[in-house]
Amino acid sequence: MILFNSKSISAAPEQTDNSKSAPIGPHFSPWMLSAIYPLGSRVVLPFYFGRIEISGQEHLPTEGPVILAPTHRSRWDALLVPYATGRCVTGRDLRFMVTADEVKGIQGWFIRRLGGFAVNPRKPSIASLRQGVEILQNGEMLVIFPEGGIFRDDQVHTLKPGLARLAIQAEASQPGLGIKIVPMTLQYSEPCPRWGCDVSIQIGAPLNVSKYAKGAAKQDAKRLTADLDGALRRLNAEERLEERCTASLV
Repeated sequence: MILFNSKSISAAPEQTDNSKSAPIGPHFSPWMLSAIYPLGSRVVLPFYFGRIEISGQEHLPTEGPVILAPTHRSRWDALLVPYATGRCVTGRDLRFMVTADEVKGIQGWFIRRLGGFAVNPRKPSIASLRQGVEILQNGEMLVIFPEGGIFRDDQVHTLKPGLARLAIQAEASQPGLGIKIVPMTLQYSEPCPRWGCDVSIQIGAPLNVSKYAKGAAKQDAKRLTADLDGALRRLNAEERLEERCTASLV
């Protein structure tokens, strides 16, 4: 899953009824969403992984528009992020922004039916970007991986500007919307996760987008990106320190 790198986003018209669902595509399957994630959280993940440690869930908003901004270390992230933040924790379902390459074949069939929607990172369409704005206007939780790809070295890599631009645009399109961006880090005990390895997930305090939407969108997005980068690096450093302390006690 890769974040787009856009230069401009055209926001959708203001939504007056926040109870309406965002237009997430004609193939979306609510029954499959209700089945797949519980199966993953209760059967697949506990069977495949050793320990799954999660901290910071108290930072997760239970209402209002939210962008979850996790580091991206494996395709397992697509199950672990909902496991740590989704329906069983907050009572909320997640929407994923993915690349066009990931909605092909059988994988794409599942992604679309689980609420994912595609963006071409090289040439994002206005329609797909507007869909992200509408999801936020409807007060939902949207997952975007801000690094732009999978990295297996446990370092936070340079963030793409698209997440902040989308958040600023959505906040400006509907004053008082109150979007929050929640930084998250995922770390595996193996660079390529295999059976029995451990997982650690850290969730940080949210950033309030309204504090950054001051009028100059490009500069606002730069400040927001820089602060999100700092939040992710602090979480990552705390996790690595905790791992070293744990290892020293073994």
